Amino acid sequence: MPAAPADPACLVDPDSADAAAQALIAVAAARPPSAGGTRVVAIDGPSGSGKTVFAERVVDQLATLTGHRPQTVHMDDLYPGWHGLAASIPELVGRVLRPLAEGRPAGYQHYDWASGRYHPAVEPVDPAAYLVVEGVGCGSRACAPYLSALAWLDAPTEQRRARGLARDGETYAPHWDTWAAQEGELYGTERTRERADVVLDTGTP
Repeated sequence: MPAAPADPACLVDPDSADAAAQALIAVAAARPPSAGGTRVVAIDGPSGSGKTVFAERVVDQLATLTGHRPQTVHMDDLYPGWHGLAASIPELVGRVLRPLAEGRPAGYQHYDWASGRYHPAVEPVDPAAYLVVEGVGCGSRACAPYLSALAWLDAPTEQRRARGLARDGETYAPHWDTWAAQEGELYGTERTRERADVVLDTGTP
């Protein structure tokens, strides 16, 4: 199990995202890898909180520091549809995190939201020094034994909703409440924010 996190650094200024990424990487680097030889950096938080953009920032910094651009696993590729948040966590653990920890080939199938099924092809996951995982649910307790660092991102609900609709279009609008209810249930049980090493408020001041 990773060491217990220090008090999270609550960084409320969006300009502090670089500092938050640096802090997250420092936490991961200070801990031994928990997924075989791989340090897994997880970025969790509700929809529209900026996880994907922040993950890119973390990857950029890791590439500069290590000379190797780490792979990113997006939870959006694992959710089996709009009601599939809970089901995605065993997918992440069983196909990616546990195999890495056991020295077995790791990989996952992309879910096709249009056809409603997983693609048959397997996306391999490189057992490199670092792996970044981003998306709702990746910081859950089932994942925690394999994580070297965990970030929590959040922003006001209406701002997150506006971002989500701008990103995914009006096709997301009918599903927002359904997805938000699943997030609320998950986070109420998992207490992910309380276990995070770094907390970043991405809302507009």
